[in-house]
Amino acid sequence: MGRLAQTDGLTEIQQEILRTVRDFVDKEILPVATDLEHRDEYPAQIVEGLKELGVFGLMIPEEYGGLGESLLTYALCVEEIARGWMSVSGIINTHFIVAYMLKQHGTQEQKDYFLPKMALGEIRGAFSMSEPGLGSDVSAISTKGERDGDDFILTGQKMWLTNGGTSSLVAVLCRTDEGLSPEEAAAKPHKSMTTFLIEKEPGFGEVRPGLTIPGKIEKMGYKGVDTTELILDGLRIPADRVLGGTTGRGFYQMMDGVEVGRVNVAARGCGVAQRAFELGVAYAQQRSTFGKPIAQHQAIQFKLAEMATKVEAAHAMMVNAARKKDSGQRNDLEAGMAKYLASEYCKEVVEDAFRIHGGYGFSKEYEIERLYREAPMLLIGEGTAEIQKMIIGRRLLEEYRILG
Repeated sequence: MGRLAQTDGLTEIQQEILRTVRDFVDKEILPVATDLEHRDEYPAQIVEGLKELGVFGLMIPEEYGGLGESLLTYALCVEEIARGWMSVSGIINTHFIVAYMLKQHGTQEQKDYFLPKMALGEIRGAFSMSEPGLGSDVSAISTKGERDGDDFILTGQKMWLTNGGTSSLVAVLCRTDEGLSPEEAAAKPHKSMTTFLIEKEPGFGEVRPGLTIPGKIEKMGYKGVDTTELILDGLRIPADRVLGGTTGRGFYQMMDGVEVGRVNVAARGCGVAQRAFELGVAYAQQRSTFGKPIAQHQAIQFKLAEMATKVEAAHAMMVNAARKKDSGQRNDLEAGMAKYLASEYCKEVVEDAFRIHGGYGFSKEYEIERLYREAPMLLIGEGTAEIQKMIIGRRLLEEYRILG
């Protein structure tokens, strides 16, 4: 383990968890990641290993069978896993967000039913906000949930659903408009949204009456993990599967989940950047030009210095955002900054490592080629860089408003 991206003040339990996860990454993920990624193969054996380690229940409270750990512990584990293969961290992240939303906002019955199974990885979660035509404009969703006696009927189409095929529980954001006039619903679209907890069988096609997962979306990177559409065509859901039991709270529940998800994406960026630095600094000492290793050329040393500084800065911001949330404080500013910086720096560090590899960086035989295709996803996942800057700018104006 190198000097970069160390975290002070961790307990012995946290350190032991991280050592265990890092050892798993080095032995079980790194040796097979590139081969699995090139085949776009779901890492079933890796997922089983993470279930045995208890990673799927890392932040679920002990009373529900989880480890009851902090967001910081979880984020540091994600950093380690993304260092091995970012797709694996994506499998865990969507599950974690749904478990977090249940823990924070679920009814007691929902917590009792779902969380113990989620802690064991028996139920694996996914969540869905986006739709084909709206991108980052969550307030414009058109998927509807209409009450029908003690049930709701869901109709619409969702997009970019990570774990859409392999998950067995999906938290889906729909428009319900209950108790609002058309004018109120139009003026305050956020108050007309509801999160539904949809149970389904893993797989593709019509996985339950009224619910279809068409198949995997082909992507340039972020392979292995399935990304799908979700089509709702008169899906009947009982009212007790409204998250929290009350309609109209979905937007705020989802944003709470995405806030911790942004810390997760920052952690992923940190992990991928660390791996890119490791590959770059190793290759620079092995490859020789003009009679000496390229690491001895000042131009390469400058690149390594810049890469290491970015790895360290991104890690520090990610840790700060996680600790702020763990302390019970609002962290949307810090999470937005961490996600923005870590994803941008990740892209830059990966590109510099790619440049250090020269022509070999373009070869599928070298790991850096995989990282080069994976890094761009972080620029758009959990809100684009532009959305992060909007959030940061608005929060700064709130904090620094001139009075009088």
